[in-house]
This record gives sequence, structure tokens and C-alpha cells, in this order.
Amino acid sequence: MCGIIGIHSNSPVAQDLYDGLMMLQHRGQDAAGMVTFDGQQMHIKKGDGLASDVFRTEDLVRLQGRIGMAHVRYPTAGTYDSAEAQPFYVNSPFGITLIHNGNLTNTKQLREEVMKKNHRHLNTQSDSEILLNVLAYEIEALGIHELTPEGIFKAMSVVFERVKGAYSVIALIAGYGLLAFRDPNAIRPLIMGTRHDDLYTDTVFASESVALDVLGYEIVRDLKPGEAIFVDMQGRIHSKICAEKTIYTPCIFEYVYFARPDSLIDNISVYKARLRMGEKLAKKIKAANIDIDVVIPVPSTSRHSAVPLAYALGVRYREGLVKNRYVGRTFIMPGQVKRQNSIRRKLNPIRLEIEGKNILLVDDSIVRGNTSRKIVEMVRQMGAKKVYFASCAPPLRHPCVYGVDMPSRKEFVANTLTIEGTALALNADGLFYQELEDLAEAVREGNPEIERFCMACFDGEYPTSDMTEEFLSAAEESRSAVYKELRKDDETGGLQNQIPLL
Repeated sequence: MCGIIGIHSNSPVAQDLYDGLMMLQHRGQDAAGMVTFDGQQMHIKKGDGLASDVFRTEDLVRLQGRIGMAHVRYPTAGTYDSAEAQPFYVNSPFGITLIHNGNLTNTKQLREEVMKKNHRHLNTQSDSEILLNVLAYEIEALGIHELTPEGIFKAMSVVFERVKGAYSVIALIAGYGLLAFRDPNAIRPLIMGTRHDDLYTDTVFASESVALDVLGYEIVRDLKPGEAIFVDMQGRIHSKICAEKTIYTPCIFEYVYFARPDSLIDNISVYKARLRMGEKLAKKIKAANIDIDVVIPVPSTSRHSAVPLAYALGVRYREGLVKNRYVGRTFIMPGQVKRQNSIRRKLNPIRLEIEGKNILLVDDSIVRGNTSRKIVEMVRQMGAKKVYFASCAPPLRHPCVYGVDMPSRKEFVANTLTIEGTALALNADGLFYQELEDLAEAVREGNPEIERFCMACFDGEYPTSDMTEEFLSAAEESRSAVYKELRKDDETGGLQNQIPLL
């Protein structure tokens, strides 16, 4: 999961790209990068860390140009190398840079094709570099000296045939313009906006609408499944559905956890979806007929669900856990020890809201259970009489292969224990999960046109046709090898000083 933004403007874009990137920082804390084009030259700056660490004033001055794009990186398994910060660049044909949010599922096959059949060199293990080289090869295969929108769309139709998985992409083609496209299932988000003055219309593409809000752009629409949009050097917009078969199945976990609440994704308010999640979950808890004195959210993603949940139950809502905003999101921290060590620094309980009370803790989801167990522990230490735990999401049981770095199946607590057993492992007096259909209804209410979401992490039904048991087992084996190395680093202190600040 990463954050991407691209701008085609009548004025310099570096500052706007940086400001937009700050609105997407929650989508990745590992690395950041930016590229601009001044009509003659590509200017690239990238590095490890937050956007505020990577870019200085002198960098934004140097990054000249009225077309550009930027990226914040959240590394999925197998891609923790700092050399894989984006954007990636190839000089032929024309000069192309690319940024990508998502994960390809036929990486192994594509890597072999790109290197052995297309005779292009790959310098990293990143699937984004593979995607860039596939795009470059198909544009080169057109055999033309002047690139046209029709030529780009012809090349894109082959790219969609070759590339499988989840991908929202922005590419800059030197001397020609800005290209954005979204996979045939529209799994990862990508939205387009425009900003007008008397003479020119600026265009922006971004992972979330919040980036458009801060820059003063009006939302035009989300990119459709299998759609490519090209903005030429004069700012004219060309679009076409280039994929043959498309099914609208956006990722539902965006609404549960990843996206900012003030974003619209696929015309659905993330904030409103989370309110509805709380209302749905309240019905289930109410039916259990337990004595609850206060509802406390685990900040900050679950706050918006906890408020209507408390209201529906007729009990008080209190902020009983205070978040240290300078500790990053533990879900996206590489390394298990690193995640556990950061939890106590991340949250501090307020004894006055907890002591002597029956507490209902509300969180967005439960993955491995380590964070949840630690939080229950902290609340009990503050003198709670009873501690119940509620998850706004159903039990997570299956790995995500589309860009969310979820563990292998054996690491999901829901796959190793029953609900009662999980409650016992968390040291909670009771545990409540959201029902899968309730979650789908809570999100779908914002846009009834979406008949089906990608909910593979919950139900194991992957929307792309290439998912097999053999593939999933191989992916888990690869992921386990990476985590083994990360744990070594954790145990020797190699990662302890690299906790991202947010």
C-alpha cells in the first residue's frame, strides 16, 4: 500500500506535490520520492523516511517543471530495500518515470519475460520496476517516432493483458504528458480532479481525495476499472477503457483502516462508512446483553465507528486511550518485535475513565492479536472491572496479495483460535467481530453501483483469476523468509532506531 499523486499544471508543481504528499503520508512511511519535468529534463529526488525528511526547501527549488508526480512508500514483503524507493525511470523510449500503488501477482512470469524476451534490464526486486519496463516495451513495440493518445491506448491494451494483480499507476512520459491507469478490477484507489483559471485547466491524480481538497482541486471522478487517462502537454485529457474484461471490486480494507476518514474513495465517504460500521456492530453487541459502562476507541481509525456504537448502546463514549501522534502506524511497521515495542509508546490509558468500570474497547480490526492483547493488558492495569473487545472488521483469515502486507494464514489469530479462544488469548471478557455482510452493506450504502468489494482477506475469494493454492503458499514462504530476517534485526536492535515518526 502506497500513496501516489501526479499533477499536470500551468505553474510549477513541486510545492503542490509535496503538500499533496503530506496528505497521503498515512499510506506509507518507509520512503518518499518526486519527479518533475521542465520540458527538457527529468528532475528526481527520492530517499528513505517521511516526505518531510526526504525533501528540503532546496530540493523543491531544484525540482523544476509544470508536470510531476510523487510517491510515499509502504513496503510489502520482499521489498524493504531502500533502492526500491519510487519513482523508477527508464530512458527508452522517450524517457518514462512511473509510480505505483498495489502489488502484481504474476511478477515471476513478467520478470522472466521482461529480461529474456523483451531484453530489458531489471535492477531491483520491485514489481513497480517490472511494470514500468512492460509499459516501456509496449510503447516501443508500436514502432512510431511520435507518440499519440491512440498509440498510448493501444500499448495500454497489451499492458492490461500482460499485467495481473492490483495496480493504480501514474507515469510521466518526457515531452508527451502524464498517464494514469487503474487495474481491471479497480482494487487500489485512484481519483482525478481539476482546477481552473481563466486560461488553463490543471489536472491531478491521487490515491485519495483528501490530497485534492488541500490543493483546491475539484473532484471529477474515480478512474474506472481498466481505464487509462492521458493528459497531453497542452493539458488536453484523453481517456479510454483499454482492458477487455473489467469488474469493479475495490478493496474494502481501505474503508476499514488505510484511508483517511475525510477521503472519498469510489464515491464513498470513508467517514460515513465507518459510522455505519459502528451502527451495524452495535446491534450484535446489544444482542449479547452485557453490562457496559463506557465505550473507548483504540485511536484513531476506530473513533468514528465507536461514537455511533456507544450511542446505539446508550452508554458513554470516552477517549480513554491517548495516542502519541509521533509514533507511526504499528500495522505497517516491519518486524514483529518493533510493532510490539511501539504499542506502549503509542498509547497511554487515562485511569479516571477506566478504573472500576466495565469497558468496551473498539478497534478497526484484529490481525495477529498482539496489539489488542497489549491494549487489554494496559486497560486492566488501570483498574477496569471487565474488558470487552469489539472489532469493526470480521475475522482476518487470508493474506492480501494486492498490496497490504498481511501475514501468512498461520499468523492470523482468527485462523489458530476460535472466537472464544481469541478472547481468552487477548485476556478479554468477551470478543465481538463485525459480520462480513454487515461490513459490505455499511460500505456499499455509499455507492450501490459497486456490487462486490475485494474482501479476500476475510473470505478468501480473490477477484483476479490467477490465485491458486500454489501461488498463495509460495507467497507465504517468501514473506516468512523476509520476516525471519526482520526479526533478526529486531532482536539485535537493528531496527529499533528506525521507528517512523508521524
